[in-house]
Amino acid sequence: MSDNKDKQLDVGNERSAYLTSSRWVHEETPEFYEDEGRKRRERLARLQPRDATADNSGSAAPLAKFLNEQSRDTDAAASDRKRDDAEPGPYHKPIMVAAAEAQSSAHPEADQDHAYQPHVEGGDGKEIVCGPLLNYRRMEGNRWFGSVLCVGTGGGKNMIEQEDQVVLNIKRTPLRAGSTDGAEATNGTGEAGWKTSVNEVQACAHILYSDPRNTFWQFDVEVEMDPELETRWEYVIDGLRFPADSTKPQRNSFFAPSLQESMRILFFSCNGFSVGTDEDAWSGPALWNDVMRQQNSEAPFHVMLGGGDQIYNDGIRVSGPLREWTDISNPKKRRDHPYPEKLRQDCDNWYLRNYIRWYNTDPFSTANGQIAQINIWDDHDIIDGFGSYVNDFMMCDVFRGIGGTAHKYYMIFQHHLAPPPSTYVTGEAVAVSDAPVEGGQGIDPNQLIDTYVAEKRTDSSYVVGSRPGPYVAEHSHNIYAKLGARIAFAGIDARTERTRHQVNYPETYDLLFDRLDKELRAAKDSGTPFKHLVLLLGIPIAYPRLTWLENIFTSPLMGPIKFLNKRFGLGGSLFNKFDGSIDLLDDLDDHYTARTHKKERNVLVERLQSLAGRHSVRITILGGDVHLAAVGRFYSKPNLKRAVEKDERYMINIISSAIVNKPPPQAIANLLAKRNKIHHLNHQTDETLMDLFDKDPGSTNKTAASNHCTMPSRNYAMITENSPNNAPRPAQELENGESGTTPANFVGNNGHKPLSEGELVAGTKHIAATPQHGRGNDGSLDVCVRVEIEQHDPQGLTEGYGVTVLALDFSPEFGVPERGLRGAVSQPHMNQTQQQVEMNGASSS
Repeated sequence: MSDNKDKQLDVGNERSAYLTSSRWVHEETPEFYEDEGRKRRERLARLQPRDATADNSGSAAPLAKFLNEQSRDTDAAASDRKRDDAEPGPYHKPIMVAAAEAQSSAHPEADQDHAYQPHVEGGDGKEIVCGPLLNYRRMEGNRWFGSVLCVGTGGGKNMIEQEDQVVLNIKRTPLRAGSTDGAEATNGTGEAGWKTSVNEVQACAHILYSDPRNTFWQFDVEVEMDPELETRWEYVIDGLRFPADSTKPQRNSFFAPSLQESMRILFFSCNGFSVGTDEDAWSGPALWNDVMRQQNSEAPFHVMLGGGDQIYNDGIRVSGPLREWTDISNPKKRRDHPYPEKLRQDCDNWYLRNYIRWYNTDPFSTANGQIAQINIWDDHDIIDGFGSYVNDFMMCDVFRGIGGTAHKYYMIFQHHLAPPPSTYVTGEAVAVSDAPVEGGQGIDPNQLIDTYVAEKRTDSSYVVGSRPGPYVAEHSHNIYAKLGARIAFAGIDARTERTRHQVNYPETYDLLFDRLDKELRAAKDSGTPFKHLVLLLGIPIAYPRLTWLENIFTSPLMGPIKFLNKRFGLGGSLFNKFDGSIDLLDDLDDHYTARTHKKERNVLVERLQSLAGRHSVRITILGGDVHLAAVGRFYSKPNLKRAVEKDERYMINIISSAIVNKPPPQAIANLLAKRNKIHHLNHQTDETLMDLFDKDPGSTNKTAASNHCTMPSRNYAMITENSPNNAPRPAQELENGESGTTPANFVGNNGHKPLSEGELVAGTKHIAATPQHGRGNDGSLDVCVRVEIEQHDPQGLTEGYGVTVLALDFSPEFGVPERGLRGAVSQPHMNQTQQQVEMNGASSS
């Protein structure tokens, strides 16, 4: 890794004296960037300006197509423009600048402070600087669909002519190297499986985006799933090459379940470090070593679900191009600051460089090529708190600009989709006439100079929002996918449409619930119903209330303190550098349990309960963001006497965060545990956190003796179906003389007691935390939260905490109030007894 980093951070082929030696660092010191800037300015005087002219009328797609085709058909003189005077280096930018700004850049003595500083990359676009990255798309019939992405060094508008020179070859191999039966996985560079392949397929390359810095090669992967056996697929890319000093596996493999089985799932979030974290003290991304140990076991993961903050881009305001803007003390001047082409270029290059650096960090980079991903994004994928600041500030040019730039690389790196042709920039060069209908940002022809952008295409796995977001001028990308035989999946893009007062547009929820209703009904009608629906959210939804803290932060009593902060800097660390609010307020406003999101949250939960009842499918919710582990749950009120197996309101929220970032202080986790009350969602539903943590991991002391529901330690979660095709496993061993595990034993329990057999002995002694994880046959889901034992251990050893989510067997005779597809509450037919039970439940709340 260090060799690759040295290669990436040598500026102008001269190693900077200020380059850090830390292999985990995301951002260099201010001295490093000052030294880099000096070298960039020395090269600046040699820059030759280039004109940029194009017709910017009409819709985005035709113009993008025209410009890209034009780039292939121009005469030799235009296509061979030279940049011999520009010194190559890794911090580079494409020449996408408006002519007037390029002219001022050519004469730095006139306006040195705003001079455009380009970086032009050498290379043929075929040396891999990042990747391969493997994504999972969907299943159709007996076919598995996914995608592979590689980033090459160098490129430009003419790279499209070389698209047919690159292919991905993929072969089915035995699960156990050197054998034919297949029981053990060996990811990496082993030769035996490659030589004893069963069959082979080939995927053609598609270039998503190419400019003088990098070329993004994407491959659509489609393989056949075996009717009875789990399969291992090994792939290699022909036509691209790894650097001579690369230590990455050049052959990678992944696993697909048989058609009769569901996928083994890894869930993680908060995959990076906050600004100012001593990353060496936390041994870097050590828990990915634990993930890869699991991947090389007899039960490898089939898919990993990224719950947001797959990368931390907050450093752009500390040691990146937004540092100067962040340091503007006057909030009005900061809000009114433009986002000109030069700043857009700087930010674009920063996001690109940060993605390449982080996605090259091992062992995360190895997992990227061997476990298929599905991702949604959250604020740190853009910048801390994006979407949750006051509207006036969120609408400023700079935030709209970085929102568009971050979205560009989010779509490329995390979804393997072509980005929009242009991102937001201050000025009149952008054609936005089609923005309200076609999807936000119009075309800026200056951003397409010497740049190829593929035509927009999507995948049937996406549920695309009907209109652009308020601050990111693009459509949300929500996800539906089938995770094997009996598990459906949905992921809500809860950032693109977010404001301080909403998470998603109402019509986006309608689109998603329409799709879920359609897919669940089709599966049921085909005779192969889904038994579980896994819903991925960026933030927890069953979590302790912090309204009292919100009230303090928004109280008029804070006014004098804010005034003293603005005038004299009093309490500087308490206030954020953006809109001047309390720094923690954006985090509180992010939560579904925030008072501004309460109504939206309640409607979402009730619609999910209705969906569960209509299709007898158990819904399990995943959420991250909060940097600790917990399990919340919704359930029918005890007086309704509803067993979990028959309770469509029972939904657990697995909160797993963070896999890399540092946890909050122990005192915060203990405070949240003390705030863990039983809350009433409505007249029929209660909610609370369950006691999952019977002990601290290893011999550590991470929580108070009374805290059994929040764990401030890095973690990730694994989820496995207890397939009905398995043989029976040993019964759960119980302690303290507990006996009797029929549903009747739990009916009437409140949320501070076990609500089902699956919750008994939850924690380290639960069967889901043992090698018997996922080996039952009752159709339930085993959940194991793997918690880091020691932060200084680079091996990332963990201890598991288990719980089982029972399948739902719901019958319409329960007559639960049903919320319709559009959120309208309707009452199905109920007999008198059921009506009385529901009424009693309502009055007791």
